[in-house]
Amino acid sequence: MELIGALLFLLSVMLIIGVLTTKFSSKLGLPALILFLLGGMILNQFIYFDNVQITQFIGTLALIIILFDGGTQTKWGRIRPILGPASSLATVGVLITSFATGIAAMYILDFSLLEGLLLGAIVGSTDAAAVFSVLGNKNFNKRLTSTLEAESGSNDPMAVFLTVMLIEMIQIPETSIWIAFGGFFLQMGLGLILGMALGKITVFVINKINLDISGLYPVLAMGAAVFTYAVTDSLGGSGLLAVYVMAVFVGNSDLTHRFSILRFNEGFAWMMQIVMFTLLGLLVFPKQLTDVLWEGILIAIILMFIARPIAVFISMVFMKYDLKQKLFISWAGLKGAVPIVLATYPVIAGLENSNLIFNTVFFVVLISALIQGSTLSWLAEKLRLTEAEEDGNASIELINLGNTDSEIMKISIPKNSPAVGITLIDLKLPDDTLIIGINRNKKLMTPTGTSILAKGDTVFVLSDKENRKAAKLALLGSNEETEMYT
Repeated sequence: MELIGALLFLLSVMLIIGVLTTKFSSKLGLPALILFLLGGMILNQFIYFDNVQITQFIGTLALIIILFDGGTQTKWGRIRPILGPASSLATVGVLITSFATGIAAMYILDFSLLEGLLLGAIVGSTDAAAVFSVLGNKNFNKRLTSTLEAESGSNDPMAVFLTVMLIEMIQIPETSIWIAFGGFFLQMGLGLILGMALGKITVFVINKINLDISGLYPVLAMGAAVFTYAVTDSLGGSGLLAVYVMAVFVGNSDLTHRFSILRFNEGFAWMMQIVMFTLLGLLVFPKQLTDVLWEGILIAIILMFIARPIAVFISMVFMKYDLKQKLFISWAGLKGAVPIVLATYPVIAGLENSNLIFNTVFFVVLISALIQGSTLSWLAEKLRLTEAEEDGNASIELINLGNTDSEIMKISIPKNSPAVGITLIDLKLPDDTLIIGINRNKKLMTPTGTSILAKGDTVFVLSDKENRKAAKLALLGSNEETEMYT
């Protein structure tokens, strides 16, 4: 019981300090993950922890939850136009970054070619947890934000594939690289197909099932995300890609209890970030980092200033992004949990220089998150890539009313809505459909027949489920947003 009590005390301290440091980190302009990692490094002075398998398991689970949270909050209307650039960055970009960094690591650390490329592959991808947390509350250019979020959500398969392939080639030199690349396309294809299919099933189940306890809907959604990863991974596909695709589909669909699901996801994702980064910090001792101090700094500099920019400019050579935008995307290649979790793969595989690889990767991630993460806002302002906060974007939330045929829709009115400037009495809503509240400028108004809707209003609509589509058409029109939520 003393051990259980000590572990529970440790967990509580991790969570409380983790939550408090998020406020502290935002004031300093630092990514919260830096403080979580440093907290873990401090704790390992008092607690000995070296279970790489448990850390890898918790890290993978955390990545699933973080990707699900980020995907559900990603607007399809924003990422659809940038799928080409994001896909190129997630594949060609990761490949070039890994190769350039790997060649540098081979000479700097006196590695073999395959060992150098392995380290490059591990740090080759951007990290969804880091990118979502840094970009989430900033007014960066929305096109750039969408590009970076889509890249970070979909580039893990290439990094995982390269890492696993190179470990296998080191252990079994006869491994065919062409067969391995065939496996990569299989992973990507299965990830996309199963992610979309399981996303549709998840939306159908959540909307059709009537649970007696509303708090179980977020649990059901989270269980579906973990299930998506497990099924896809067991079939040889990319589980992380499947989770992201599934989450984007779920987040852009009519969804009962959307608000509670998204809020639960957000809180749970932060909790998993705290636990994951703290555990990853526990695996590293400051003294071990000093052994790779200069090597880690040099590799990080090459990664940030040479490898990543080269990869961005080559993979986006035919894309409609100007020089300033490409520079910003180059600098926003944040590293985080994914590289550190991938760095546990060589340790578990028992490779000769696995500890050196892990410590170097950890040091590179610290430098990347510290320098790039803390200067991203400054760079965006210098390049004039910030913009005013948008309002009036179409969004819909369904509030289920239990065992009835009615529901309340919470709808944000966009600027191109046909309802803008129209009095409620003249608004052509279906029968038995009422607007019961209007939220304007953070003030809730009681609607009357003479109330006039304005862009940016949030309206609460009481309607039968069968009238949902007609009510949305009246308030949103037949634009892309309406079709997306139908």
